[in-house]
Amino acid sequence: MAGRVVISQPMFFPWVGMFEQIRQADVYVHYDDVPFSKGSFTNRVQIKAARGSHWLTLPLKNLHLGRLIKDVRLIDDEDWRGGHVAFLEQTYRHAPFCAEMLDLVSRVYADPDASLCELTVASMMVCCDYFDLRPPRGFHFSSSLGIPGKSWERVLAVVEHFGGDVYVTGHGARDYLDHEAFEARGVRVEYLDYRKVPYPQLYGEFTPFVSILDLIANVGRKGREVICSPRVAWREFLHGS
Repeated sequence: MAGRVVISQPMFFPWVGMFEQIRQADVYVHYDDVPFSKGSFTNRVQIKAARGSHWLTLPLKNLHLGRLIKDVRLIDDEDWRGGHVAFLEQTYRHAPFCAEMLDLVSRVYADPDASLCELTVASMMVCCDYFDLRPPRGFHFSSSLGIPGKSWERVLAVVEHFGGDVYVTGHGARDYLDHEAFEARGVRVEYLDYRKVPYPQLYGEFTPFVSILDLIANVGRKGREVICSPRVAWREFLHGS
């Protein structure tokens, strides 16, 4: 069955652009059985605050080099969840939909035993439900597919597993994808053409590179209207950037 496939590592309440990928997907795959990358957005995201951008970070427990995302645990002997909620409540207390945003965060934080992967996926799913963003052929986990390999070869194999004829991705893939190899196998690579549509924000000049929580707190469900970036063919993307 042909369709658009999106594959991405789980991210913690990610920016609007991640949800634009989900909105474009017929099939979405959480890439959960790859090594955790320090400095990635898997366990942290920026929040726009009164004194500039602030990192909201999930603290990791006994992280070792090469550990897979699905096997990473969170620190469980301190109340970082309470600290996060208090910071968000203080930061967005004047936003019109602050209560709705805090309710979503509290739901995600309700499981004290959640792993990094479980919590980050939950953070994405609760926002997808809020904005009614559900791929027609569902969400899946790479760890459940039994597909070996690495780099772009494995990505292509995952797309083929679902019978996809279009692979939709963010801009980071430009540095490692073999676009012509995908094309030779009947899979068209398309990149998100991020429009970064402005919406009302607190604290000065608009910035798009903050958590989806910012959109929810400031705009509510009408924020779905700004989750709207289109796709562009890989040749056009590479030539024009």
